[in-house]
Amino acid sequence: MIKIVKNAIVILVMIGSIACRHQINDAPLPVTDAYGVMTPISSMSTARAAHTATLLPNGNVLITGGFGSSTFATTEIYGPNSKTFMSTGMMNDARAGHSATLLPNGKVLIAGGYNGAYLASAELYDPVTGNFTPTGQMSTSRSGHVAILLNNGMVLLAGGVGIGWAFLASAELYDPATGTFAPAGNMTTARESHTVTMLEGGRVLITGGHRGRQSAITIYASAEIYDPTTGVFNATGSMTTRRHKHDAVLLPDRRVLINGGSDERDDQGAYTSAEIYNPVTGAFHAIGQMPIIRYKHQGTSILLPSGKVLIAGGSSNAVLYNPQNSTFSVIAGSMGTNRLSRLFSTATLLLNGEVLITGGYGLGQNVSAGAWIYEASNDEM
Repeated sequence: MIKIVKNAIVILVMIGSIACRHQINDAPLPVTDAYGVMTPISSMSTARAAHTATLLPNGNVLITGGFGSSTFATTEIYGPNSKTFMSTGMMNDARAGHSATLLPNGKVLIAGGYNGAYLASAELYDPVTGNFTPTGQMSTSRSGHVAILLNNGMVLLAGGVGIGWAFLASAELYDPATGTFAPAGNMTTARESHTVTMLEGGRVLITGGHRGRQSAITIYASAEIYDPTTGVFNATGSMTTRRHKHDAVLLPDRRVLINGGSDERDDQGAYTSAEIYNPVTGAFHAIGQMPIIRYKHQGTSILLPSGKVLIAGGSSNAVLYNPQNSTFSVIAGSMGTNRLSRLFSTATLLLNGEVLITGGYGLGQNVSAGAWIYEASNDEM
């Protein structure tokens, strides 16, 4: 649901309710600093959630849009040397729930989102000039979609929600050479709050998500594969658990780790469970439980240089997943005062191996300008 309160746009159900509806179990966690630590740094210039964070070729991070007191067109740059943020140019449109994709030419494609209207507009950020310039319009207005750079240099955008709260199965391709979008067929299922992961060989895995709202919501265990050589989406095996607002990341052995998310109860049904997708067999299998619930953390599971995975968003504490023995360890350094914190935050692997976490919110709490750095221990470098 999207509420317009006087002159401020407050995005609630489309990208998650901020209201606290129950008490989260706050029993002490088995925290260790053996695998590194999460440390707060200087805050962003603006409190944001449902924004984007993109690593630029020069090592800086571009932060765009999101919502807080309103929906923002503002952007800022994080400098890893100073560990500070500096405001930069304005996008042509305020956006939350949009996508940001680094292109092979070093520019960043910003597409879609919501600002009181569902957007088909897109723009390019040029890190050389610091300017945003319009590029072609998407074929469909969409927010809460997924976007990924394909091996052929095109960008695939799929699903989300469009005008009239229409849940979208449609997909499209952006061509950086022409600056245009073209329809790319349909997924097998209309999806929002799904994930997208590039597999070895260039195929794309899409998992879970939902369609509908509140009592009419349907949450999926289904998954599908997009093949760029044929331009077709085909079903693959289903997850062991129905999930939306979860995350996915490619592991060093080319399997995919799926973690967290929730069921129809939203925050009251947030998961600790995780599973693995094997692209050879097309099957998923469960791998046990994380030590802390998390959801609304899409894009915040980061493959580290060590081959382990930092799962940073959607909770007060990050965890480290070790694919060698399928274990999860809680990282020292809290990022929130209740278990469900850093909802719709971002996580970005920096060139120096650190991970930057920005913004988001916690249940019953305002949107945050906070930022943190994860630094691995010497044994994890």
